[in-house]
Amino acid sequence: METGKPVTITVETIVHSPVESVWTYWTEPKHITQWNTASEDWHTPHAENDLKVGGKFLSRMEAKDGSFGFDFTGVYDNVSINEVISYTIADGRKVEVKFSRQDNDTKIITVFDAETINAVEMQQAGWQAILDNFKKYVETSPEE
Repeated sequence: METGKPVTITVETIVHSPVESVWTYWTEPKHITQWNTASEDWHTPHAENDLKVGGKFLSRMEAKDGSFGFDFTGVYDNVSINEVISYTIADGRKVEVKFSRQDNDTKIITVFDAETINAVEMQQAGWQAILDNFKKYVETSPEE
């Protein structure tokens, strides 16, 4: 059995908002706490973001009933404003998020290394749900 390169998963969406706005919603903690959840029974009550190469981020993710929570943390490897963010999660997995301007819309493609505990399909569904939540938040935000 091959144990070399990890499985990579891709999720994507098109957000009906300019890339500059999408970038702001993606990177500012006051917005991250509003959209960073895969389901209605979870939330992100706290987020920190030092958006620069070598900078760290933290999103505290918790079940709303208080039964479970964890810190999603990592360090930025590459930051190119309005274009790409790549980082290494605390467990060593790599993530790259690309933002592509498409007229007045923004295409977001996230590619990440799968972890080995949960099924690939479950991980893909969870990350896609978070991305879908982000799209909904941006497109319905009063600031837009």
